[in-house]
This record gives sequence, structure tokens and C-alpha cells, in this order.
Amino acid sequence: MTLVDSHCHLDFPDFAPELVAVVARAHAAGIARMVTISTRVKRFDEIRAIAERFPEVYCSVGTHCLHAAEEPDTSVDELCRLAEHEKCVAIGEVGLDYHYDYSPRDVMERGFRTHIAAARITQLPLVIHAREADDDVAAILEEEMAQGAFPFILHCFTSSADLARRALALGGYISFSGILTFKTAAEIRAVAAEVPEDRLLVETDAPYLAPLPFRGKRNEPAFVVKTNAHLAEARGVSPEHIAAATTANFHRLFTKVPPLPASASGSHV
Repeated sequence: MTLVDSHCHLDFPDFAPELVAVVARAHAAGIARMVTISTRVKRFDEIRAIAERFPEVYCSVGTHCLHAAEEPDTSVDELCRLAEHEKCVAIGEVGLDYHYDYSPRDVMERGFRTHIAAARITQLPLVIHAREADDDVAAILEEEMAQGAFPFILHCFTSSADLARRALALGGYISFSGILTFKTAAEIRAVAAEVPEDRLLVETDAPYLAPLPFRGKRNEPAFVVKTNAHLAEARGVSPEHIAAATTANFHRLFTKVPPLPASASGSHV
């Protein structure tokens, strides 16, 4: 069974002592691709170095909305220039987070729109963080899509069915993390059961949000197998079926990532 971890943070200090082992465990678990996601443009060199070090690891470039006030001058030109690197396959993560409000909301929105512009130019998928900001995220996506299409994904989905519906109507994808396995996540599982099969992805958001039975421990890409199993259960299909579907969806969205060899990609059953 081949899987992809579409969103992790391998540059975080949690992984520094054993990064080689973490990647090796992911490979042993059947994780054929990992995307390590940027949270600060000024640290892109670190992200890029990890992607260059491991053949199965790719990266994004962007300023997380929680850090928008640290990098208020991130420009469309800079994002597009850095995204030219062969291992950089996405823009972000970026979006709106009204839970912490670490950055002023107008600064977060400006950064969100800047990253959208870069995604529109590069046609690389925009990785979106949305927390307690559903209406504003949906409104910005709808307004910006009217100015020109861009691919995007709502990562680590914990939002409302309404945001899912509006994002899907715009052609977006939705990714589910280990939160899907939590006992308190019935509403998220209900959304996961209804998302069209060709718009689903899975992720870890490692080192955060380890799925059951690892909750409370440091998360890592190998654990995406558990999230995949719970997603399959929520949809009433086999884990192999969901693995094949989400892997195919990943490659349809992340078009810059080379396709897997036929022997590794498996068949959709």
C-alpha cells in the first residue's frame, strides 16, 4: 500500500536528532512522498536543504498566517522566484487563524492574498490553514478565484461543512490529519465521508496531531497510515482503496512532483 504525507514539518526541531530515521520509517511504512511545508520564507533555505537531501521529500514556500506579522513584506515576486526550485511544489502554508490571532487580521489577509497571487502565477497548489475563520476564508477564495483560477488545498481540515462545500465548488481539495481519528471528531468524520473521492488527501501535520493510538506523542510521516485507515472506515471502503485514491489525487494536485513508478503506485481497487 503506497501513501503520501501531503503536509508535514520536517524542519522543526522535534525531528533534528533523528531526521534520517524518521524518513526511513516513513519509507518502510509505504510513504512514497512527503511534502515538508514552509512556515517562514526566511527559513526557506532550511526547508529546501531537507528536500534536496531526501529523494522522496518535497517542499513548499510561504509564510504561515501565524507568522504574518514577522514577514509582512513577503512579495509575490519572491514567492514565485523561490518556487522555481525543482523540489518546491507548493505555495504556503498561509490563510487565516482567528483562534490565536498572533498576527493582526488585516496583515494575515494581505499575506493570504499575496500567496494566492503567487499560486495563480505559478499554478502550484496553495496550502491553506483555516482556523475559526471559515466565512472569511471562503469569501476571500471566492473573490480571488473570480480574478483568475489557482489550485488549492484546505489542509488539516477542522472546519465546517459549509467551508468544505464552498471550497469544493471552487475546485479545491481537502486534506485530513490525525484529528480525524479523535473520539471528539465526529463532525469532521461526517465531512470526510461526503467529500468527493477525487478531492481527498491525507497528511500528518507532523510533529503535531498524532493519530490514535499515538495521540499525545510526537507525530511523524509514518503515522499517516493510521489516518488513512480511519478515513477508509468513515467512507466504508478499504484502506487500500483510499490509499490509491489519495495518492492519485496528490499527483493530480501537486503536478510538479514526478509520478511514482508503476510498480510503486499500485492499482485503484
